[in-house]
Amino acid sequence: MSATRDPIVEALQPFSTCDVSDALLKLKYPHGGFLSNLILWSPQRQTGNTKIIGPAYTVKYVPLSDKVSPKHVGHYIDTIPYGSVVFISSPKTVNAVYGGLMSNRAQASGAAGTIVDGRVRDLQEHRDLKYPVFARDIGTSSPYEVVRINTPVRLQTDEQDATINPGDYLIGDINGVVCLPKETAEKAIALMAPQVEADQKIAADIQRGMTFVEASKKHRSGLPKG
Repeated sequence: MSATRDPIVEALQPFSTCDVSDALLKLKYPHGGFLSNLILWSPQRQTGNTKIIGPAYTVKYVPLSDKVSPKHVGHYIDTIPYGSVVFISSPKTVNAVYGGLMSNRAQASGAAGTIVDGRVRDLQEHRDLKYPVFARDIGTSSPYEVVRINTPVRLQTDEQDATINPGDYLIGDINGVVCLPKETAEKAIALMAPQVEADQKIAADIQRGMTFVEASKKHRSGLPKG
């Protein structure tokens, strides 16, 4: 991707991860695209107004015992497209698969942020850079695994069956991380502004003394269903 801003990224800027999920739920997308147990660790842990939006650049770590998967030549960190969100899939291991030098390079490449389905290390270094990092947990040891890039990756959880494809849109903020499939993006975006406006009107009416049921019926009844 060039430095030209992606129109989908621009269109998503006013909306939160919850707004994206609400739209995807209307489109019957499982879990509203939510990717469980991935939280904000940098620039701060679960506080502030950090938000990242961008197409997924996927990285899959595989165990050294995996002799079948094709391996990436060079280091994935040197081929991150501008404006992308790096999504790293880790095997179930106590080892961290992402560190401070990686954030230095990702930031220099113009990445929007990094999401690690696994552990990260060098937490203070990420924070000093003010570079956005979401992850499951933190650790100290580096990985023994090797990587593949730009391949579909499955979320490492037993709670849900979710796949992140290269180019899907990833949105992360204090509420969590959502994956917006690229083929659904325009349809979902069209639903967001009306639902946000309706919710704002509902909140205002509740503050004036109306019940939630009354306000919801008043402002949501005419919303597009997806």
